[in-house]
Amino acid sequence: MTENPDIWKITSEADAAGARATVAGLVVAAGTPPVDRARFLTSLSARLRHRLDQGGTWELHLLTRRTTPDQEGRLDVWLRPFDGTTAGDEPPAGEPTLTCPLPNPPARDGVPVDASPSHALLSADEDTAAVLHLLDEQERLVQLHRDELHQTNQGVLALHSDLEAAALAQRELLEAERSARAEVERARRLLNFLADASAAITSSLSPTEVLRRLTDLLVPDHAARLDVWLLDEEEGDEESGPVPERSRAAVVAARTGRPQHAAAHPGNLPGTDDLPPAAMSPDRPLLAIPLMTHRLLGVLTLIAPGPRFDADTCLMLVELGRRAGVALDNARRYEQHRDTAEALQRAQLTDLPDPDGLLLAARYLPATQGMNIGGDWYDAFLQPDGSLLAVIGDVTGHGMHAAVVMGQLRTALRAYAVENQTPAEILTHLHRMLRHLQPQLYATAMIARFRPGDPEVVWASAGHPPAVVRDTGGSVRILDAAPGVMLGVPIAYTYADHVTQLPPGSSLVLYTDGLVERRAQGIDPGIERLRQALAGLSTPELEQDLDAAAEALLKPLLHDSERDDDVCLLLCHTVTHTAS
Repeated sequence: MTENPDIWKITSEADAAGARATVAGLVVAAGTPPVDRARFLTSLSARLRHRLDQGGTWELHLLTRRTTPDQEGRLDVWLRPFDGTTAGDEPPAGEPTLTCPLPNPPARDGVPVDASPSHALLSADEDTAAVLHLLDEQERLVQLHRDELHQTNQGVLALHSDLEAAALAQRELLEAERSARAEVERARRLLNFLADASAAITSSLSPTEVLRRLTDLLVPDHAARLDVWLLDEEEGDEESGPVPERSRAAVVAARTGRPQHAAAHPGNLPGTDDLPPAAMSPDRPLLAIPLMTHRLLGVLTLIAPGPRFDADTCLMLVELGRRAGVALDNARRYEQHRDTAEALQRAQLTDLPDPDGLLLAARYLPATQGMNIGGDWYDAFLQPDGSLLAVIGDVTGHGMHAAVVMGQLRTALRAYAVENQTPAEILTHLHRMLRHLQPQLYATAMIARFRPGDPEVVWASAGHPPAVVRDTGGSVRILDAAPGVMLGVPIAYTYADHVTQLPPGSSLVLYTDGLVERRAQGIDPGIERLRQALAGLSTPELEQDLDAAAEALLKPLLHDSERDDDVCLLLCHTVTHTAS
């Protein structure tokens, strides 16, 4: 319910202080909480001062509002100018109302026991004390919150530090992983290069080619310059040049058998005049690698392509040097065996006889690649009855063993021919001999017998390529009768003689398969080229210079490819007149 307001006339500061003291006593008696009470009274004092500063007479209206006697209420206070009229119970328009809670509102006529300024002052101190106590509590709470905030900040900072450390650790791990991947990739490239380089240098049996390939592989990516110092085989382990002309590091490597590092100074290494100055600065190191097998072959000297040789590249180069030493040793051994086999074979290729009415020319060419030396041979010799046997043959297999077997066959053939046996009979005896003496080795051969004044030639073949005949008129034919089996094949076999016409002015060409056979084409195209080459020769050319004619036959068949097999050619020409 709403009651009529109490009205205080305010004309001076004393009136204002009395009114405030009365209001203070009322709210104290009503049990208003100190903080609410202090807030309300402070606002009231400020408003009273403001109205006094404006001047004039003012009315202070106090209105207690409640619904039942024991119900909580509130106190509404407002100011209005005094105009002599009856005051209402509502504030004028535009005048703000101050409100204070009254937990225990006094009775209508209840007046505070003591509303004097002194009591109001003491009550105000109590309010101030309550407010200060509340402020202390608030400050304590604020401090607690501040401490909690500080701890939270410290935790956040620590978390940030941990996150930063974790991020740094992650970056380091990623960098380590990238570095490891790069190292693995680099090692893989070096291993692949080592494998490819090893295959390249070990696939050649020429020392010069091995060194050329080694230079092409290493310069300029892995070395600015490569120099190989080979020791003279005839002088054992002595250097093949004066020591002062060699790099000191190379000399130490040769004497110790261990790789050596040094600075690549000009004059310290022979043949460096063509290098740019940057490649010969002291910042460009030199690596000397001994080429070792069962003995020292020489020293490989490399100048770094940059300021240094890194460790992995050094290991790869040392290993490649070791493999290069093996490749050079194999190439040298191969050349030694090749030269020995060729010398042995040439020693068994005797000089040709000079019978009446017959011109002879022969050629032997060793293979230009591979170890295919020692199996091909030719022979021509007179029999006791005056006839001449022309022989061409090819032993399977190559090298020293084939050369030795070829010598045995040649000797046995001559022995059988002493008894004036026919070509077929001679081949039959050779076949039996080879089956018993060399059961794992085979041979092809062809024998042609010329008798003085006889226009016929008797021949027999043991699996050999067919001979080619040029008639007097220049037409060329191939003796394509079926040949017998190869010599040494593990079956019993008797060879047959064949007869062909070879009047004066005719030519017979015997050859081995190295002349006409090519792996990519077979043997037939080569025989056809030989036939065409022989058809291109004239009788005067053949009779004037048979050696030149033999060269003319070889040229179109051998100029277009490397030879991986020996070549034997025996050219027989019956002259049109007998020398006086």
